[in-house]
Amino acid sequence: MGFIENRRLLVIVGLFVASQAVNAATALAAVAANFTKPMTEIAEAFEKSTGHTAKLSFGSSGKFVAQFENGAPFEVFLSADDKSPAKLEESGLAVAGSRFTYAIGKLVLWSANPDFVDSQGQVLNSGNFKHLALADPKLAPYGAAAVETLQNLGLLSKLEPLFVQGENIAQTHQFVSSGNAELGFVALSQVIENGKIGSGSGWTVPAKLYQPILQDAVLLKNGAENPAAQALLEFLKSDQALAIIEKYGYALPPAK
Repeated sequence: MGFIENRRLLVIVGLFVASQAVNAATALAAVAANFTKPMTEIAEAFEKSTGHTAKLSFGSSGKFVAQFENGAPFEVFLSADDKSPAKLEESGLAVAGSRFTYAIGKLVLWSANPDFVDSQGQVLNSGNFKHLALADPKLAPYGAAAVETLQNLGLLSKLEPLFVQGENIAQTHQFVSSGNAELGFVALSQVIENGKIGSGSGWTVPAKLYQPILQDAVLLKNGAENPAAQALLEFLKSDQALAIIEKYGYALPPAK
């Protein structure tokens, strides 16, 4: 290939890159705290694949809904439940028909101490601890699932006086990892490494003890005209994103 052909090729590549840069946009996404690790990885893959950028904020789903109702400028919402996105659709704050389940969460009883939580969760019956951490069940679906689990085990009234509540699942994990609570209910995604609980000790709570934690995503009205917001939701359904979601211990929604 001669000098002139090389220059032409460089010009074409340059124009292509410039075109992508011109068309690239940023999506503002509110993301449930339990999905911090996978979404951070997905956002990096999204940027490489599309040229768009996702700017992420993490927190409790219940508090995000209150922010949307007060005019927060988010464009995409990845909730820890399915009820909040449905509520936003009904109120007109989200685009009708854009909602879908992107992951199914799993609950784990976890301690930073490697020898504290047994593989059957019998430590709950022993009561040999002073603090049991869980996310606020009024705001966080993982907290509600923890309460439901204790109800089904017949242990709620016995252990409720020991509750230490985080305002979201990230703070709950912090309570346990720092040792301020000997154990607590967190999301499996927060403690999983290479397909198993990476540190401390834990019991993956059987799914029959709580209602499925369906985590839904939805396009908010603020993002209806933003191509990056729409592209981000589509990317969440891609094989690349689903592989990341599964890697962090979530179950995947049934294929449609």
